Amino acid sequence: MQSNFINTLCVKKADLSVLRQYLLRLFIDYAYAEGDFLLSSQQKSAYYINGKQVTLRPEGAVAIGRLLFPMLPEDTQGIAGLTLGADPLVTSVSMISVYENRPIPALIVRKEPKGHGTQAYIEGPILENGAEIVVLEDVVTTGRSAMLAVERLQAVGYQVNKIIALVDREQGGSSHYESRGLEFESVFSISELQKAYQERR
Repeated sequence: MQSNFINTLCVKKADLSVLRQYLLRLFIDYAYAEGDFLLSSQQKSAYYINGKQVTLRPEGAVAIGRLLFPMLPEDTQGIAGLTLGADPLVTSVSMISVYENRPIPALIVRKEPKGHGTQAYIEGPILENGAEIVVLEDVVTTGRSAMLAVERLQAVGYQVNKIIALVDREQGGSSHYESRGLEFESVFSISELQKAYQERR
């Protein structure tokens, strides 16, 4: 079964609906857990999503790249995200963009400035002033993590109008982005993920 899915993932024009269902299954099997958890936002939660259990798997990375690339606006000149959760996302999408004959560079936004050299917040190719950047995030709760990336990118002269996440926890992130004039789109909502989880039990 897995080899069939991997074959599907490697096809340039793979059926995106198949890839989406495959990625959903990976999240259910490896990333989603229920219990008592404290989130990075300091909120308590009855469930936790460890996106890196999916984004750092080779088959997960390919599925993510192929699913997120078509969600980018046509004028996208770069993709970026706050380290650490977004690092595999921007890498996956950037690599897929080459196969789509539309190379898009990846940028990684540090939480703290580099402690040596240029002491920069942003790692990656230097793009032209005003370049259109899309910010990627694995899981969105309040929206603060991705907004930090947005603010750092804007501070160096880039334009950011859209944020894309793998999972929206539906806890205010979307409305927060909207209030800041940003478009937001996610591959999955937490409602869909939890429904699939219950159906698999």
